[in-house]
Amino acid sequence: MLILRLNRPEKLNALTSQMILDYIAALDAADADDTVRAVVVTGAGRAYCAGADLSGAGSKTFDNTADVMHRDRGGILNLRIFGMTKAMIAAINGPAAGLGATQTLPMDIRIASETTKMGFVFSRRGIVAEGCSSWFLPRVVGISKALEWAMSGRMFDATEALDAKLVRDVLPPAEVLPAALALAHEIADHTSSVSVALNRQMMWRMLGADHPIEANRVESRALRAVGGTADAKEGVESFLQKRPANYPGRVPRDLPDFYPWWPDRPFEPLP
Repeated sequence: MLILRLNRPEKLNALTSQMILDYIAALDAADADDTVRAVVVTGAGRAYCAGADLSGAGSKTFDNTADVMHRDRGGILNLRIFGMTKAMIAAINGPAAGLGATQTLPMDIRIASETTKMGFVFSRRGIVAEGCSSWFLPRVVGISKALEWAMSGRMFDATEALDAKLVRDVLPPAEVLPAALALAHEIADHTSSVSVALNRQMMWRMLGADHPIEANRVESRALRAVGGTADAKEGVESFLQKRPANYPGRVPRDLPDFYPWWPDRPFEPLP
């Protein structure tokens, strides 16, 4: 279990470029560590994350016209979260705006505090969606709600987020992190880490598939790869013997040879 805490409370945990690099490095380390089964992300103090830090460059914060290779840093972060093999849970303990909100979209489960306000505020800053949120947000809440939030740029409360199924639960502030950790333990203590990793990637990747046959193809490969493993044997034996399972498989060590099965999609420079 890893708790990743955004720790800049005096700035409502607004992300700097260095924080994003550190965040990605922490995810890399978690993905490579077979003792980590789940990652819970939360914020220090009263906020989850106020988004990107706008104080450094002022009005030129988003001016990247001189950089022909410019890539949205929020997108780089969220693509890394998307590629994780470990369960990702957001414990949204307070306000989350801009990149603070979009970074939760490629996570698997979001739990929010009653004090949470969220917003995809880009149209109110004169810019556009970032963090790959034009891909993630419609898939999480549907196109109509995604467009409403993106076009208005307004902040909304935790109840609206729950109604739209953006978050799983809305809880008193003191209960958010414990609930996220309990859910992480439910995953870590009772499942095969290899199964979790494959299921996570199959479901996310299938969101862009043209036909269910694509799911059949990859599921068939995965079932063939894992069906004879020690994890599969332990899963059946523990069930028949009515005892807790003890899965020996570890990620990334025991992922099947065909993983990853999707093609690389290299970044293309701006024309």
